[in-house]
Amino acid sequence: MATPSAKKVIPIKSVVDPDAKVYPRSISGLFTRWRWVFVWLTQIIFYGLCWLPWHGRQAVLFDIDTRKFYFFDLVLWPQDTIYLVLLMILGAFTLFLFTAVAGRLWCGYTCPQTVYTEIFLWFEKVIEGERPKRIKLDAAPWTAHKLAIKSAKHATWIIFSLWTGITFVGYFMPIHDLVNDLVTLSPGAWSSFWVVFYAFATYGNAGFLRDQMCRQICPYARFQFVMFDPDTLIIAYDTARGDARGPRAKGAEPKALGLGDCVDCGICVQVCPTGIDIRNGLQNECIGCAACIDACDQVMDKMNYPRGLIRYSTENAVTMRYTTGEILRRAARPRVIIYTAILLALTAATAWSLATRIPLKVNILKDRNVLSREADDGSIENAYRLQIMNTGDQTRKFRITIAGIDGVRLSSADEITIPGGEIGSQTAIVNAEQGATRAGAWPITFHVEDVADPTVAVTEQSKFWTP
Repeated sequence: MATPSAKKVIPIKSVVDPDAKVYPRSISGLFTRWRWVFVWLTQIIFYGLCWLPWHGRQAVLFDIDTRKFYFFDLVLWPQDTIYLVLLMILGAFTLFLFTAVAGRLWCGYTCPQTVYTEIFLWFEKVIEGERPKRIKLDAAPWTAHKLAIKSAKHATWIIFSLWTGITFVGYFMPIHDLVNDLVTLSPGAWSSFWVVFYAFATYGNAGFLRDQMCRQICPYARFQFVMFDPDTLIIAYDTARGDARGPRAKGAEPKALGLGDCVDCGICVQVCPTGIDIRNGLQNECIGCAACIDACDQVMDKMNYPRGLIRYSTENAVTMRYTTGEILRRAARPRVIIYTAILLALTAATAWSLATRIPLKVNILKDRNVLSREADDGSIENAYRLQIMNTGDQTRKFRITIAGIDGVRLSSADEITIPGGEIGSQTAIVNAEQGATRAGAWPITFHVEDVADPTVAVTEQSKFWTP
């Protein structure tokens, strides 16, 4: 057999060669349909959500310029970074839980690398043809016909990648402004850089790296086995049923030939997006996409053999012939229970915090130039600067009241109207009668509340200085 090169298809039953090009064969079936459901679902959300208007602005926007994160009615400020941290922690524990229970479901169905590789492969199949035609085209010398086909494919990839880059950047600056800048050829330097950067990343990862990304670059493939155990759901080949492998006539009785159910057709290898042979056991390179299951089930149907020679199962289930009920019962094991408990606790705490979050923040800055002065009426006067942040999505009118010292009063304006997601500044002049306190600093409180909704209120402390 010839030594594999960058243009050779991986031979059946070979060990994965990092230099060999993988030509996945098209397949249909239950799990293939589910993969495309997730492709459509994730891309409708990704490409559509940034265009969704919400109260006169973009519904979801990480606004870098104003340092605010808009998520529908929720507006997060830099002071709310804890919620982004909690979101990442929840994502990590969700990944740990799903991996412990069901292996690499994320990789096989919703990972961006898988999704965009699937899309790019579809473009490739439409333009270049199915697997045999693509292999033949790559092996053929360069002609005008080959150049035209390759140019059409790469042009399609580039256009799709650019739109992906534009969409991604559109979550960090208003998408309408970005598209308008691009159409009028007046984009900013940074927005242009990031559009090109993410377009290039999409083009390179989904068009060229593909299986190398899953096999060699992605760290998840390396540490996933830390979260696996013999009761984790994986793509499993039933060795006891399938071996010994060998071709035979349709309808032949395998036992009479001394063979197992595997006809050694190699289609399970041809459909694999990473080019592995699942019959060699679980491997780092397996992304759990189940393409081999659909392929093998079709072969079993043609041979009139039972389906499930390759199936979602667990190491213990295949070895000990567990029933579906036993597999489900063994899913509730200590690590799964611990992951679930932590995930539920964090989710509940985050949801409670967001539900009870008051859309108002107040910072009080004391005038340090003059700690206190005597007013015209003989009272003691202190000046403060109030920064009031309306972290909600609606315009609100706030009332300011003062307390803490007998007879203390607010001599400046006591109301301020602030649009949603904005900061309002208000100078507060506080007066107290002579003799109301002894000399020194005395605690006072500023109470800021929504005129229309008293439940939206914050009380902050400061010091009143008396000479």
